[in-house]
Amino acid sequence: MGIPKILAVAAIAFMPAAITQSTHSQTAPAARPHITGISHLSVYTTDAAKTEYFYVHDLGGQKREDPQNPAGVRYYFSPIQFIEVLPMPTGDTSINRMDHIAFNTVNADALRLYFSAHGITVPGQVEEGSDGSRWFNVLDPEGNKVQFVQPPANPKPVPVNPLSVHIIHVGCIVHSPDAENPFYRVLLGFRPYWHGGHTDTSNDWISQQVPDGTDWIEYMTVAGPETKGIPPTMKQETAGVLNHFSLGVFNIEKSMDLLYAGDRLTAKHSPPQIGRDGKWQLNLYDPDGTRAELMEFQASVKPCCSEFTASSPVK
Repeated sequence: MGIPKILAVAAIAFMPAAITQSTHSQTAPAARPHITGISHLSVYTTDAAKTEYFYVHDLGGQKREDPQNPAGVRYYFSPIQFIEVLPMPTGDTSINRMDHIAFNTVNADALRLYFSAHGITVPGQVEEGSDGSRWFNVLDPEGNKVQFVQPPANPKPVPVNPLSVHIIHVGCIVHSPDAENPFYRVLLGFRPYWHGGHTDTSNDWISQQVPDGTDWIEYMTVAGPETKGIPPTMKQETAGVLNHFSLGVFNIEKSMDLLYAGDRLTAKHSPPQIGRDGKWQLNLYDPDGTRAELMEFQASVKPCCSEFTASSPVK
């Protein structure tokens, strides 16, 4: 689905000068390489043992070393999707437990050049992990670190996780959708998927689907005078609810039965419920408060606020 002309014009009006100036001053770059889905969410832990228990025992992730960071560890749900857990930086007193969000691309080198041609600050070259993956980091307009990963050519297989094998979306705190849209919607081609809120007329959650797949990023909007970062009065618990990830499931009732039978509901969790988007969901929380949302792929009832404007994942 293309970006409506009216939206594109409106978004360009909010586009940072670095993007607009480079668009006019440079030769048009090569087409943007495909961005196919979520790669991972990277989070901090203050208790590695408890965090490992949550991601391995409760969620069924496959623990492996981190090819990017020897201090980190990964919990895989598919060969190219995982949660990266890093130790909390020494002396850090922030309530933030999210380091970055990451998307998969078919060509990290070409995507880095695409960003550079549009005036986005990029590293001098992509990095390469011990598994053959390639990646680089950029900052979105609100300063969130966003990583783009080219998975290894032959990713190591992961045992099938009966709970879920697909991270279908990640969510992060956003102050101004108008500030973020020039980056995600205009520059990268993300597509509107669904939006809604606590009331039928509010837009607390705005989902933007990757341009070449069905995964999405969810703007978790917050109000306040600040324009980026975590609001100073926000509690760690709230930040963990907003900065989150979601595992797709076929049936929440069966997922609940699986967790209950395996004594895997030991962490803080909510009861199953139908979200405002019409999909059944269940929330669990890691020891530092990062929310892991189990969500059915398809809606069971009519969503509030807006219809789905792009295809939902099916598995």
